[in-house]
Amino acid sequence: MAYSSVAIVGRPNVGKSTLFNALAGSRIAIEADSPGATRDRVLYPVEFAGRTFDLVDTGGIGIVDSQSLERQVERQIALAIEAADVVVFLVDSRDGPIPQDEAVAAVLRKAGKKVLLAASKVDTQRLEDNLPSFHSLGFGDALPVSAKQNRGLHDLREAIAVALPPGTPEEGEGPETDGLPRIALVGRRNVGKSTLVNQICGSERVIVSEAPGTTRDSIDITIRDGGGGGFILIDTAGLRKRGQMDDSLEFFGHMRTERAIRRADAVILMLDATDEIGRVDKRIAAFILANHKPCLIALNKWDLALEKNPGITPEAFSKYVGDRLPGLHFCRLAALSARDGLNARGMLDSVLELVRQGAARVGTAALNAALGEAQKKRGAHPKGGKPGRVYYGTQIGVSPPTFLLFVNNPSQFDGNYMRYLANQLRQSLGYPEVPLRMVLRASTDKETGE
Repeated sequence: MAYSSVAIVGRPNVGKSTLFNALAGSRIAIEADSPGATRDRVLYPVEFAGRTFDLVDTGGIGIVDSQSLERQVERQIALAIEAADVVVFLVDSRDGPIPQDEAVAAVLRKAGKKVLLAASKVDTQRLEDNLPSFHSLGFGDALPVSAKQNRGLHDLREAIAVALPPGTPEEGEGPETDGLPRIALVGRRNVGKSTLVNQICGSERVIVSEAPGTTRDSIDITIRDGGGGGFILIDTAGLRKRGQMDDSLEFFGHMRTERAIRRADAVILMLDATDEIGRVDKRIAAFILANHKPCLIALNKWDLALEKNPGITPEAFSKYVGDRLPGLHFCRLAALSARDGLNARGMLDSVLELVRQGAARVGTAALNAALGEAQKKRGAHPKGGKPGRVYYGTQIGVSPPTFLLFVNNPSQFDGNYMRYLANQLRQSLGYPEVPLRMVLRASTDKETGE
């Protein structure tokens, strides 16, 4: 299903990301006082007045980038304009029309798109009285908006709804109700995530550069297959040690990566197969495990690893990963080359299988039989006190599979035994590669656990 696209464009630092977040109703894009915070296209599905469309935030036209990525940023803006059905041309009410705005207007006139002119930061009546000066840009009256004061947003939404072409999906059919699984792609800096995203999309969807730290936002990308299914791929900022972060933009990118993991149905943790697993990889792995997310470990640059060490095998690397990331020892591995697309399709099939595993339910009888067998093999015998015993269990949730266990005394079950129990249940119940969440509750009835 195709959705209409509405792109917000303008020169740097006019408030595009702030307006984007206000229209989306959520802090999706990074907001910063310094120009150039946004580089890639940030997309979010929005529904208003029965019209569903993709809202797109873009970088500033005419940006001077700190890592000399001006050409790549401008390319992303051009792609957003090309795909847009409506363009919201944002100017700053406090500055009046300036030459940079004229340059943006020239770009939009050449594109031939439906353009809505909007003036940001209209916080006072005096600023609104100055808006007629923007007629010189050639796009009629400027709609006054103040994202921070929630002023003019309803009028802008209505103008967008009127300007959208016919055939937009109706309310209730939008991407928020599709039920598509969300796959977060995470890893440390310069490991190849954006290259893989473009390989999966078959297009230049995000900026790829040798410079580390190119991606700053978490970007949701809907990938559809021919049968009406698909998934949402979340590209995230590359992480590094907290003490090495340069500025607030990098800090916010880090926070958004953690948010992407929390809202994902499964995670792809990308490692560089030519490099050692380091502290940042371990920290990401620990966060994935703490949030009980199914995880596929993608070994990128596998072709280069083979050139460096011809005798290496995925099995040998699996043991190495298990030693360095013991909390994820049960996770599936995929060796690939993001640059060449080697095994990218197989990796996606594998991670979608993990989503299905995480969404599965088991019968109560099967669960309690597995619990009984696990306790026969090894009981909970902490130092001092009465041995722990599980009387009864029931599944209370999926994604992650969550089990409520009625026990004699929750304090008698230490971390080692809970990990043992999880490993046993994974193998017995058909969850070999996904984490399980178990909740302990003291019980007074040994027969039913109620």
